[in-house]
Amino acid sequence: MEDVALAVAVALAGYLVGTFPTADLVTRLATRGRVNIRAEGSGNPGGLNAMKVVGAKWGVLVILVDIIKGAVAALLGWLIGGDAGAYAGATTGIAGHIFPVWTRFRGGKGVATSGGAVLVVFPVFFPIDVGVAAVGALSTRNSERAVWFAAPVWIGTAVAWWLADLPNLWGPQPSVGLPISAAVSALMILGKFLATRPSASI
Repeated sequence: MEDVALAVAVALAGYLVGTFPTADLVTRLATRGRVNIRAEGSGNPGGLNAMKVVGAKWGVLVILVDIIKGAVAALLGWLIGGDAGAYAGATTGIAGHIFPVWTRFRGGKGVATSGGAVLVVFPVFFPIDVGVAAVGALSTRNSERAVWFAAPVWIGTAVAWWLADLPNLWGPQPSVGLPISAAVSALMILGKFLATRPSASI
């Protein structure tokens, strides 16, 4: 029962951090409550849509806060449940961003939040993640295609790090939780993109 309670605590902590409505709050702050991000632009409560609706600096702020909340979700999981908790917290933090209970499970696409989670649980991959995403975005000029390009690299690298037991900088010891977290997170993000076509804004 203790293990079950711990798992629930980790999942709940990560999820609740992930539900923090960054884009909604930043947009309302920037416009003094006049603009609802979900009714403007692509309707996606994320950084790129915030850039289009209220300007670059506010969009960057949304992205930075979403990165931070992904990191906090993973760190909380780590604090509560050790290495396995870190992977669980990272995953449920992304789930909270994509499926927040407060807005009837209609959230953002989880890209920035996943970046923060990766920074904590798979830091050695973080620069690769940023590089792959940048190359994908520049070569395709489409954020959805960039994510489809980056996702298999993320999962494949996680599997390799786990099987080879390679160093993970300051992150938790690579275990089966690493590729599971990467696969579940990537599938949630890709699923969100598919569900919101034709829009492809992060």
